[in-house]
Amino acid sequence: MQTDISEAYHCITGASGFQFFFPTLTATLTDNHIYALLLVAPPYIFMVFYSFAHAHFSDKFGNRFWFFVYPIPIVIAGFLIFMFANSFGAKYFSFFLMIFVFSQNSIIYSWIANAIPRPPAKRAACLAFVNSVGNAASIWTPFTYFPSSAPHYRPALGAAIGLEVLALISAIGMFLYTRKQNNDLDKLENANMELSEKDLAKLEKTAELEGVSVSQARQMAKGYRFMY
Repeated sequence: MQTDISEAYHCITGASGFQFFFPTLTATLTDNHIYALLLVAPPYIFMVFYSFAHAHFSDKFGNRFWFFVYPIPIVIAGFLIFMFANSFGAKYFSFFLMIFVFSQNSIIYSWIANAIPRPPAKRAACLAFVNSVGNAASIWTPFTYFPSSAPHYRPALGAAIGLEVLALISAIGMFLYTRKQNNDLDKLENANMELSEKDLAKLEKTAELEGVSVSQARQMAKGYRFMY
C-alpha cells in the first residue's frame, strides 16, 4: 500500500512539473514579459477556490479514490490541448485544465491518513516517506523541458501524461487494497466467524503494535473502516 501511495504522489508531483515553467509556457502566448507573468495568476487563483470545494466534497461523501481519479482526464486533456493547439484561447484554456493536478494533492495526503490510522508513529513515518519519494520527482522533471521543444514542449507534457496514467494505476491498486482491508475487517467484526491462521497472525501483530491483548485488538476493528 505504501508503494502505491508513494508512486501516485511521485507521479502527480512529476506531472505538476510545469509549475516551474509556467511563465515560460505563458510566454508562448505573448511577446510581452509582463503580460506573460500576469497570465500565470488566474489559473492558480481559480484552483485555490476550487481546491477548497474539492476537498470539502471529498470529506462530505467520504471518498478519496474518485476525487483523486476524476481530475486525471481533465489534466491530460489540458496537456494535449497545449501540445497541439496554436490559438491563444485554446492554449490559455489548457492551463486551467492542467492546474487540476493540484486538486489531487490534497486528496493524496488525506488518503494516507485514512489508510494508515494507527499507530500514529507509523502514520507519521509513512507521511514522511511518501513526501520524500513524491517530491523526488522535482529533481528530474525539469530536465524534460528542452528549450528546443518550444513552443509546445511535447516531450515534457507527454511524460506528464504518462505519469498521470501511472497515478491512475496506483490509485486503482490503493482502491482494491483498502477494499480488501475492509472485507477483512468485516470478518473480524463477525464474532461468529472462525478466523484463519492468517487473520490471527494479523491480530497478533496489531495487538503487539498497540500493546493490547488479541481480544482487544479484535474489538478495535469494530466500527472502523478504511476510506477509499
